[in-house]
Amino acid sequence: MKIAELKELNKDELHKRVEDLRQQLMLARFAKVNQQLKNPLKLRQLRRDIARALTVIREKGDK
Repeated sequence: MKIAELKELNKDELHKRVEDLRQQLMLARFAKVNQQLKNPLKLRQLRRDIARALTVIREKGDK
């Protein structure tokens, strides 16, 4: 997910995106524990996407 894509979203959409990404991260962690995660870099990617989305939310002045 690119930062430009996130900047186009409004605050409600950004909060929804963060919620969805956190859900995906939780499921990926469970898959990792069960050795079912095919791409271990998926965890890093999800964490970084969450951080990007939170950064854009803070830039827009909403906590």
